[in-house]
Amino acid sequence: MSNQVSNKNSQPEVDWAIFIPAVIIVLTCAIPLMIFPDSAAQILVDSRRAIMSNFLWLYLSVGIAAVLFCLWLAFGPYAHVKLGAADEPPEYSDTHWVAMMFTAAIGAGVIAWGFAEPIYYLQTPPMGIEVGSSKSFEWAHMYPLFHWGIMGWAIYAVPAVPIAYMLYVKRYRTLRISSACDAVLPARGRSQIKTLIDIFIVLGIVGGVATSLGLGVPLLSAMLATLFDIPDSMLIKMVVLAFWTALFGASVYRGLKSGIKVLADINIALAVAAIIFVLIAGPGIFIMDLTVNSIGLMFSNFVSLATWTDPIENGSFPEDWTGFYWAWWLAYTGMIGLFFARISRGRTIRQMVLGVIGWGCLGTWLFMAIMGGYSLYLETTGSLAVQEILATQGMSFVNALVIQSMPLGKFTLAAFTLLSIIFYATSIDSAAYVLSSICAKNLAADAEPKRWNRAAWALLLAIITAGILQSGALNTVMSATVLSSVPLIPIMILLCLSLLRWLNQDFGEKVRHRELTTQDAADSCDSG
Repeated sequence: MSNQVSNKNSQPEVDWAIFIPAVIIVLTCAIPLMIFPDSAAQILVDSRRAIMSNFLWLYLSVGIAAVLFCLWLAFGPYAHVKLGAADEPPEYSDTHWVAMMFTAAIGAGVIAWGFAEPIYYLQTPPMGIEVGSSKSFEWAHMYPLFHWGIMGWAIYAVPAVPIAYMLYVKRYRTLRISSACDAVLPARGRSQIKTLIDIFIVLGIVGGVATSLGLGVPLLSAMLATLFDIPDSMLIKMVVLAFWTALFGASVYRGLKSGIKVLADINIALAVAAIIFVLIAGPGIFIMDLTVNSIGLMFSNFVSLATWTDPIENGSFPEDWTGFYWAWWLAYTGMIGLFFARISRGRTIRQMVLGVIGWGCLGTWLFMAIMGGYSLYLETTGSLAVQEILATQGMSFVNALVIQSMPLGKFTLAAFTLLSIIFYATSIDSAAYVLSSICAKNLAADAEPKRWNRAAWALLLAIITAGILQSGALNTVMSATVLSSVPLIPIMILLCLSLLRWLNQDFGEKVRHRELTTQDAADSCDSG
């Protein structure tokens, strides 16, 4: 096909038109954060507040639109379109597919937020709920399930489908996400527009990953400080960051199969063990009761949760939390969309969409419900003053001290520390791999970018994280994600429109003129 990139005889090279501008922007953001941490951090925070104050409605609309679009894809006229050849089976088994999907998409974010997020909501309950009331505890446990649930995974699924369609139906030989927008891009200036799209995709991934590492490094630092009874410090954080950079840098340097896949396999086994341990060693009945209650509470209030902007009281909860989370999911869409597409060959659109949302929600709900339920149990029973720890020592030490309160305290904390190390390494090396792929040209879908390109992005991710860590504030970390997510909204729209046009061109006539009659039923019975 003439519109597809042919690179059978070409070697992958770095696309300097994407690499250089992206690196310049990353360094332009990172260096001021290192040199002038307070001033630069304040600019980030002010920018985030301005965006959320004016465009919260837009972010919430994106979440709703993503769910509706996914429902149409899964149950609409094109649901059975296969992402691959007619006789092509799925490239990966369901078990392996789900494991890779969850590992790449979430990382240790579920550990960083799982124990602490409900405690934040106890301090500032949503919907005008009274602080300290039983209702505040119920909603504190429910809200993480909403933020890590259907809306988020729908945002991930939306770009994954057009990218997979580009790779396995249109047969493009490229890993450029911008190419999935081809159907709606004008012929004039298309190359320049696609370059700009890819730059914004790169910056979105960098912002999302920087947020993950900005949470992960203090988390691991606090765990190590608690484990070895030493004071936490910026030196420990930087040592942790350097170790992580070396770990995921070496992994991504080795490549997809020999590096990333090994970490992912170890990761899943440890994650499942952690869930089972907390449920069995902790107050299992209390956690299960609370979880069932939270699921009912979430679904009965789903529309209100998805659309709540608090316009009269003008409280900050929806801006600080729901808006931030939708921005965080959006920032990762480039990376996750491409990764999900890579591993979904041979599946139908319905299988892909329902698999991403269904299995993704199951995994995150298990983590958030069990971890958050344990924290709330400690708080309600007075076994550990979790709210006080959050107020005085911060989010990272909530995780460390809550984990240490479990049976086999030090051993359990050491196990969770190991899990966090591998969880983050798995996500970040995947991010570095995708970033280097986007910044490459003549790169076939089954090829790998140059090793130095992969290693360079591992280093750049560390640099921007080091800059963010200098501020030492959660607001700074969260602000980086919000800013990087803004350009991803129009890109999501382009991807959806491009997919719709491709589907209409390839299958529209069959769908519009397909009629089922009693004769079809009779023929079916005869053939059976």
